[in-house]
Amino acid sequence: MLSAEDTQDKERPLREAVRDTLRTRIFEGHYAPGTRLVERDLAAEFSVSRLPVREALRMLRQEGLISDRGARGAEVSTLSPKDVEDLFDVRQSLEVLACRLAAVRATEQDLAYLKGLLDDAEGFLAKGAVREAHRSNSEFHDAITSIADNNFLKSALEPLQGRMHWLFRHVSDLPELIQEHRELYTAIATGDPDRAAAQSASHIGKYREQFPEDFEKTEPQLHRKK
Repeated sequence: MLSAEDTQDKERPLREAVRDTLRTRIFEGHYAPGTRLVERDLAAEFSVSRLPVREALRMLRQEGLISDRGARGAEVSTLSPKDVEDLFDVRQSLEVLACRLAAVRATEQDLAYLKGLLDDAEGFLAKGAVREAHRSNSEFHDAITSIADNNFLKSALEPLQGRMHWLFRHVSDLPELIQEHRELYTAIATGDPDRAAAQSASHIGKYREQFPEDFEKTEPQLHRKK
């Protein structure tokens, strides 16, 4: 079911609450690639009508997280090796720009929020809460995009958000990732856009090189409950 907070937030359309819940389940591994998502069953599970579920599934199709399979209905998508290469290309272009802008526009409050996310990630990891640590790392990147404060950039990144988070789940060395994020935070905090852009490009390039070539074989392991 959706949380009480989700269903009672009058400022937030119900379809968005359903979409966000489904998206989180996908990139945190509750729904493995190929899992069928049945509108009727989801509506019953969330205790909502089928309309917000239908709209949520439509939005997730636009993001590429689910696909239509004819009579089988909707199912969680799987990315091909070429899809991964293409996604890294786009991510490197857009996120480097986001970091450049964030270095110029970040306020003290923004920087405190970024640092808090990094502290959260370390805290979760210390407790063995791997999913929560991944979530904090993903939110760190999302926060940088928000701080960049460019509506066109945000619009370009939003449809890719779910697939970006999917990439993060393939990072096996979380302590190293958190340290990389701390270095990126430091670069942004200096207010030097060139330094922030260079650090972002280095960060993304490093994980592009480390991304497993046989990810299609290892993907099921990522979706085992931890």
